[in-house]
Amino acid sequence: MPKLPPQLLPLLFLLSSASSHIFKEAPQFYNSPNCPSIIFTNSQPYCSDHAVHVAMTLDSTYLRGSMAAVHSVLQHSSCPQNLIFHFIAGSAAPVSGLSQTISGSFPFLRFRVYRFDDSAVAGLISTSIRSALDCPLNYARNYLADILPVCVTRVVYLDSDVILVDDIAKLAATPLGSDSVLAAPEYCNANFTSYFTSSFWSNPTLSLTFVGRKACYFNTGVMVLDLVRWRLGDYTTKIEEWMELQKRIRIYQLGSLPPFLLVFAGNIAPVDHRWNQHGLGGDNFRGLCRDLHPGPVSLLHWSGKGKPWARLDANRPCPLDALWAPYDLLKTPFSLES
Repeated sequence: MPKLPPQLLPLLFLLSSASSHIFKEAPQFYNSPNCPSIIFTNSQPYCSDHAVHVAMTLDSTYLRGSMAAVHSVLQHSSCPQNLIFHFIAGSAAPVSGLSQTISGSFPFLRFRVYRFDDSAVAGLISTSIRSALDCPLNYARNYLADILPVCVTRVVYLDSDVILVDDIAKLAATPLGSDSVLAAPEYCNANFTSYFTSSFWSNPTLSLTFVGRKACYFNTGVMVLDLVRWRLGDYTTKIEEWMELQKRIRIYQLGSLPPFLLVFAGNIAPVDHRWNQHGLGGDNFRGLCRDLHPGPVSLLHWSGKGKPWARLDANRPCPLDALWAPYDLLKTPFSLES
């Protein structure tokens, strides 16, 4: 069978996604009067210390969630024109087609799509409790310091299944102290030991990993990262070393999270829990409905098996999925006809 010319691949992507991935154009959002003025140059169009940098992965499976997340970030930002989005796509992803989709819904958005080399991590991935967690793109967050331009010194990483209802600049400005590389909400009431196997805890050397650290669970779907400190500390290599050990000895069960816990737990800067109301997708097996955690909310996170767009399409939504729906940009059959 003859190969398609490369220039036709973006069109093929758009046509193959036509039944489920045609999106409306979002409103244009403007800066408030007190926002700093940013002048971007042709030589460094994605660099500015005054900009808020946001990184997300991007693929056809979660594209609908990503579009809603971007929509929510822009809508609640006080300086939406000062946001720069960095989207990471897999090796086989049609980058041009994804870029056209984003531009079609957000024509005024400053963004760039980067291609992630899946082979960089494919040989390090061990099977986990849910196959969706084994996708190489889930590990792209490990390589942000290598993927993004060196001029990007701080970035907010967001999963595709989140909605913000607050100004992301507040999250981006989280103090990292004198030496923290990462900031995220911690959950010290969670059973931290359950994230690692008995082989880990029974090993006389490995079991000492967290000695001297008040190690708590944190969710890697919402993080503030200092990329300068990450690069200086070569933290990508540290994560990879744990993944290599996992290939030899089964020390954890759950995808890309445990290596982050092994490297960073107990050494991260705190973020208020309002910035990650996680678990709204239920557990990793059944995806049952869940309620919000007590307290204020700035970010809702449908981590877990159940995704709001899938439950809404199946006419089996959870009550909180109604909070996601207003940000959904997918064109309905009615709007397509009209």
